[in-house]
Amino acid sequence: MTAMAPLLRRSAAECVGTGALVAVVVGSGIQAAKLSPDVGVQLLANSLATVFGLGVLIALLGPVSGAHFNPVVTLAAWWTGRGGEGPTAREVAAYLPAQVLGAIGGAVLADAMFAEPLVHWSAHQRSAPHLWLGEVVATAGLVLLVFGLTRAGRAHLAPVAVASYIGAAYWFTSSTSFANPAVTIGRAFTDTFAGIAPASVPGFVVAQLVGLVLGVALVAVLFGRPAPAAAEDVVVPHGEHRPAVSGR
Repeated sequence: MTAMAPLLRRSAAECVGTGALVAVVVGSGIQAAKLSPDVGVQLLANSLATVFGLGVLIALLGPVSGAHFNPVVTLAAWWTGRGGEGPTAREVAAYLPAQVLGAIGGAVLADAMFAEPLVHWSAHQRSAPHLWLGEVVATAGLVLLVFGLTRAGRAHLAPVAVASYIGAAYWFTSSTSFANPAVTIGRAFTDTFAGIAPASVPGFVVAQLVGLVLGVALVAVLFGRPAPAAAEDVVVPHGEHRPAVSGR
């Protein structure tokens, strides 16, 4: 096996995992809209499906790639693990496009399963300061949770904890907690319940990046510097470590 093979496998896991997550989000939104005209019921069904789907995906693919499924998590792992403990620039460069491509593929797959147009730009405008604030809060909380669990030695709780947080953030944030630039981009490709208009994507992504910075700062304030091998185990411990590099 070449040195590249583990990175290819991890990148594939990130692509498949992010794609499956978006397929769950978009597909459950389409199904909910078909089954009930009540927006509250639709959001409840969408959030519950996302909680269960995300928890399963983290448990399944965490041992392969760390189950980032999110450029924010990957960038936070790189930033907090600088100095040899985090992912390299090469690994970040592999993960990020894999996540974005997976998210787009997941939206297209969900549309195909429900006989929707495969690519139909969303008309759901989500551009307002209070929605951007919701994204800042949702993303900062996610980063704090993921890296706080790792530094507290409780990364094994990530499948339940992260999924539960996202489910809660659906309801307590004004934006319904996208908290993920790749997922945000993917959801622009579907004009269904979970979609977001392409013109609204930049504002959400900027807010998510602000949340990333705030979340990393909160982790540093509340948990201090990571213990050796801590950052390598985001979101959950995985077995594919880089040769000749100690764990994050």
